[in-house]
Amino acid sequence: MSTELQIKDLTVSFDGFKAVDNLTFSVDHEELRVVIGPNGAGKTTLLDLICGKTKPTGGSIRFNGRDLCRLHENSIVRYGVGRKFQTPSIYPKLTVFENLEISFPRGRGTWGSLFFKQSQDVRDRIREVAREIFLSDHLQTPGEHLSHGQKQWLEIGMVLIADPKLMLLDEPVAGMSHRERQQTADLLRRICKGRSVVVIEHDMDFVKQIAHKVTVMHQGKLLVEGTMEEVQANEKVKEVYLGD
Repeated sequence: MSTELQIKDLTVSFDGFKAVDNLTFSVDHEELRVVIGPNGAGKTTLLDLICGKTKPTGGSIRFNGRDLCRLHENSIVRYGVGRKFQTPSIYPKLTVFENLEISFPRGRGTWGSLFFKQSQDVRDRIREVAREIFLSDHLQTPGEHLSHGQKQWLEIGMVLIADPKLMLLDEPVAGMSHRERQQTADLLRRICKGRSVVVIEHDMDFVKQIAHKVTVMHQGKLLVEGTMEEVQANEKVKEVYLGD
């Protein structure tokens, strides 16, 4: 299986504090990787670095051979990297349909917005994504009237509609019911076909359901990685994160 995301010796310092410290790991094509670790381990900062929100002070990030450290955030998105943040960032006054429409890649940017038309292929893609994220019956529902779990799904859909080759999801099941978490696990298992997915998560039951491989971070460093069973059995991980 080919490696799509290659991170080597990645470091970022804030006033002398290393939030990510000499981190090296890789993610393969169609792999669903979960990154876990205690608060302050550097997990969200890692996603910030991959998507260009934060620039590293050392090391490299390569995606499909392209050096992401040299690109601006908008260029990284165009190159096929999509990001869902910890707190759902939807447009509350717009309907589900409109939220997905505004995220359609042809409508982005000044010129795209001026000349964007809601053609049949756009409508078909919106309905296709709405089915994937369990919101087919809510296309005309304003975002503010959705449940918290549905807002999480909508933001995943707003990333998915651009068909990224790498999806970065920060705590996608936070605040969800048990049933919604089960549905989200099914969703993520489906959408990793044809793309790589990196998930940050604290819910270990959810991690067990979805992870092909687990990376454990601690104090900005790679502590250990492997299958969920290997990680749970690791004494270092028990000590700093999972407990006995």
